Amino acid sequence: MSNLAHKIQRQHEERQQQAPKKNLVIKKRAKITLGEKVLGYMFIGLLAFGSIHIISNNNTIYQVNSEIQTLEGTVATQINKNRELELQVAEESSYERILEKAKDLGLSLNENNVKNVRD
Repeated sequence: MSNLAHKIQRQHEERQQQAPKKNLVIKKRAKITLGEKVLGYMFIGLLAFGSIHIISNNNTIYQVNSEIQTLEGTVATQINKNRELELQVAEESSYERILEKAKDLGLSLNENNVKNVRD
């Protein structure tokens, strides 16, 4: 064979060798299967549901705590009123006041009719 024939044959062999190299460089994309997509959407859905549930619970707890605070305030004011009324009862039931009221109504104290009751 002549020199020209060798050159053509070499070029032809180089082209055949380069062609498979081009096929080997093919990039493959990672495909996401339908099952993986469903699992992903389910995970996102559960995450959203959990977040909403937690926020809802915190809101409910806040409302209950505010109601407790108002009730505690109401209880404290009622306790103060009860104490004031107890003091008023103690003042109204003193011996001097009862004697004064009895005299205003025309009653007199007769010490001979007084009997002591022992415990």
